[in-house]
Amino acid sequence: MPRSRPKVYAHRRHKKVLKFTKGQFGSRSKLFKRANEAMLRSLAFAYRDRRARKRDFRRLWITRINAAARLNGLNYSHLIYGLKKAEVEVDRKVLADIAVRDADGFSALAELAKSQLN
Repeated sequence: MPRSRPKVYAHRRHKKVLKFTKGQFGSRSKLFKRANEAMLRSLAFAYRDRRARKRDFRRLWITRINAAARLNGLNYSHLIYGLKKAEVEVDRKVLADIAVRDADGFSALAELAKSQLN
């Protein structure tokens, strides 16, 4: 009995990989072997960076909150501690948004935090 070769399946798989790497440069979008390497690498980066994005945004929010807090005579850790003592439950994402868009509202929160520290 002759050996069966994966013609249809292999062709389908090759087309799928080449479609995935369509925007890649040079042979990474033309040759299956190079395209497969590029695809695996890009999928690994995508998986890693979905987790890193959460860390990056938290770092950005903290930086923004710290900058706004310093304009109000506090630093980041004192602001967060004061808000915690005042039982203000607002997360860093919202706090950073308030700091950027509503300076007066953030100043009110900073004053509340200051009053709790003394």
